[in-house]
Amino acid sequence: MITPEKIKVLYIDDELNNLNAFKATYRFDYTVFIAQDIPKAYEHLAAHADICAVLCDQRMPDKTGVEFFEEMREQYPDPVRMLITGYTDVESVINAINKGHIFRYIKKPWTDVDIKSAIEEANKYYSANSLLSNKNKELKSAYEELGKFAYNVTHDMRGPLLSVIGALELAKTMDSLEEVKDILDMMDGAVKKLDEFIKNMHEYYNLKRSELIFNEIDFNKVVADISAFFRIGGKMDNVQFNYHVVQNEVFFSDEIGLKIILNNLMSNAFKYQRRNADNKFVDVSIEVADNKVTIIVKDNGIGIEESHIDSVFKMFYRATSAETGSGFGLYNVKDAVTKLNGTVELTSVVNEGTIFKVIIPGKQNVTN
Repeated sequence: MITPEKIKVLYIDDELNNLNAFKATYRFDYTVFIAQDIPKAYEHLAAHADICAVLCDQRMPDKTGVEFFEEMREQYPDPVRMLITGYTDVESVINAINKGHIFRYIKKPWTDVDIKSAIEEANKYYSANSLLSNKNKELKSAYEELGKFAYNVTHDMRGPLLSVIGALELAKTMDSLEEVKDILDMMDGAVKKLDEFIKNMHEYYNLKRSELIFNEIDFNKVVADISAFFRIGGKMDNVQFNYHVVQNEVFFSDEIGLKIILNNLMSNAFKYQRRNADNKFVDVSIEVADNKVTIIVKDNGIGIEESHIDSVFKMFYRATSAETGSGFGLYNVKDAVTKLNGTVELTSVVNEGTIFKVIIPGKQNVTN
C-alpha cells in the first residue's frame, strides 16, 4: 500500500520556543519547515516548490506578517497564506483578508484544533487551485494546438487540390498525348500527397481517441503485412529492403500503435533516399527479449541536419523540402511510442543516413 505524501507546511515566527513547539507537535502529521526570520522563510520556499501552507506570525521584527504575505505572493503565489495573530491585530487581518493577501487567520494562543483544521482546509484549497491551474494550462495548450492544427490542415489539403485543379485546366488546352501524360503525372503526385496526408490524419485521430487494445503480437506477420507495399516501391526506386525479426517469446502490445510506428518510420526511410546514390538500402531489425521489443529502422538516405533533430517529432514540422511530407508522420510515431510507454532515439548524418531506435515494453498479465 502506498503511503500518501505528507502535507508540507512552513511556519514563521521570531520566537524560537513557538517554532520548536509547533514542529514537535505536528512533525508526525505534516512535513514541517520552520523559519525564525523572513530570509530563512524564502530559502524554504525556494527549495520546496510544493509547500502547501505558510503560517506566519503577524508580529515579526522587520515587517508584519501581512506585509510579508503581500511581498511573498508576487514570487510564490501558490502556497496558501495563513496569519497567526493576537486580538489587537484583528483590524489589520480583516483588511488583509479583504485584499486577498491571506486565506485564514488563527488567533494566539493557537490550539491543536485550530491549526489542524486550518491546514486541512488550506490543503483542499491548494489542491483545487493546483488542479485548476493544470487544467487551464492543458486547455491553453490544446487551444493553441487546435488553431495551428486547423490552419495547417486546411493549407496542406488545399495545396494538392489546387494542383489538381490547375492541371485539369491546363490539360483542357493541350492536344499532345505526351503533354497530357505529363499533366497526369503531376496530378498523380498531388493526389498521392493528399492521400498520405489523409492517412496520417486518420492515424492521428486513432491515437488521440482510441483506447489501447493489447493482443499477442507476431512481429514476423506485422512486418510482412507492412513491407508488402514498400517492396514494390523499393524495387521501382532501386532500394534494397531487408528486415530481420528475432522473437522467441510471447509479446503483448497494441497492434495498431506498433503498425503506426513501423509504417511511418519505414515510409520515411524509403521516401528520403538520395535519388542518384548507389546501393540504396532500408534495413529493419526487430528483437523481442525480456518482455520488450527493440525496433531499429536504418537507411542511407539524405539524413537530417543536426539543427532539425530536436524538432522532427513536432506536429507539421518538415526537416527538408527534398520530398513532400505531411509533417504528421514522426509526430504520430512519437505519440504512439509515448502511449505505449516506450522511448525513441534518433541519430542521423547528412548524406549518410538515419537510424531510428524504438524500445517498447510489453504488456504483462493480459487476459483474453
